[in-house]
Amino acid sequence: MQVQDGPAAAGTDAGAPVGDKQKRDRQAEDSAAPEMPSKKMRPPGIRSVGWALVQAARLHRARTGDRLAKLGLFAGQEQVVQALAAAGTMTMGDLAALLRVRPPTASKTVTRLAALGIVERRAESGDGRVVRVQLTEAGLAKAEAIERIQEEVEAELLDHLDKTDRRRLRKLLRKAARGLAEAAGASGQTTEVDAEIEAEDEAEALPT
Repeated sequence: MQVQDGPAAAGTDAGAPVGDKQKRDRQAEDSAAPEMPSKKMRPPGIRSVGWALVQAARLHRARTGDRLAKLGLFAGQEQVVQALAAAGTMTMGDLAALLRVRPPTASKTVTRLAALGIVERRAESGDGRVVRVQLTEAGLAKAEAIERIQEEVEAELLDHLDKTDRRRLRKLLRKAARGLAEAAGASGQTTEVDAEIEAEDEAEALPT
């Protein structure tokens, strides 16, 4: 004698396989709104200077990187282009010192830019051990585009700061960078340059 199926249990779909119901239940749970935390989450170290500096630098790098990508460049490469645009030609040692990086780091960046046709390297006349770097015609065009990008991002960065705050921020960041560079052994020959910039800031702050 054939056994008749009884009525479906309350809350189930009649005739639906059990596996399908479980799947629908899980989907309903996943789509439910997540429970809000009882208090705002505070990242560890949020009150440290380093945390604030990293967050600002990360956002600045991202804003700059998005624009540089359209030029076929990565964030960080623009600093070499800008340095060479200002100096005309530099030795690898001087370039590394100006950027406060180790010579191998500067050399790696220059190699990549040379592959893109943006910079060219030449041995010093009379001393083949000394290599000088300069921009190509394509590099000069990139430098002009980079300058416009820097102006745009700089305006975004300083939008909420008045002139006094901007001068103070530049001064404090230079001091912080100098300390880290000295600790890393990459301070270079930038002390006189920093002193000149600080003197200019002080002169600008004087009442007229």
